[in-house]
Amino acid sequence: MRVLLVDDHPLILSALQTVIQGLGDDVEVQGVGSGRAAREALKQDANYDLVMLDLALGDASGFDLLTEFRNAYPALPVVVVSASDRTSDVIRAIDLGAMGFVPKRASNDTLFEALRVVMSGGIYVPPMTMGRNAEAAPVADADTEPGGYLRTVSGEAERSGYQTAPSLASLGLTPRQTDVLALLLQGQPNKLIARELGLSVETVKDHVAAVLRALGVSSRTQAVLAVSQMTQQHGSFQAWRASQH
Repeated sequence: MRVLLVDDHPLILSALQTVIQGLGDDVEVQGVGSGRAAREALKQDANYDLVMLDLALGDASGFDLLTEFRNAYPALPVVVVSASDRTSDVIRAIDLGAMGFVPKRASNDTLFEALRVVMSGGIYVPPMTMGRNAEAAPVADADTEPGGYLRTVSGEAERSGYQTAPSLASLGLTPRQTDVLALLLQGQPNKLIARELGLSVETVKDHVAAVLRALGVSSRTQAVLAVSQMTQQHGSFQAWRASQH
């Protein structure tokens, strides 16, 4: 596995390199200290399996770089590693296409778990994120109404502390709705979901609306966060999906 680390703090960059290298002898880690250096590294060789990106870089906005990398290298997973764990930052990062968000205060075990989830095709967000400051974190969605909030999910989080988050099986989704959710989690718009599944766009819209209702959320980004929390407690999405067919 080849990993590109982007962080402008030399000590943190060195520490992360050491930790990631500890994943195994087959792990190759390259560290760069600026947005410019990250762009150059990917321009010279985009054959990385993962980018780990700090949000606070001296020469660039991490959010801008995230958008740039997701557009230029759509198949390359990007995990944000940030000193911030604010709900608004987590939601914005996932909304822009990050496959994970790991606070720098997290333990090595948490980092390893996040990378395991991402490299297996999932999305990792830190536990309890949606229970803090969720009301102040609006998210826009290209295929749903903008300005939604995590009211339903965050309210449940505050009551339960994520100890009794619902399982995917309890949502009651049909196999087709499960297929739609899988593509939704990949960030696919309705038109591409319709093409992939051989459905009309209107039918896909109906399925998306049903999935969002089942999850108790009002946008795709919220759905991604909700499913991430569920799978951290109840097992992988892919395993559950396979059981539905």
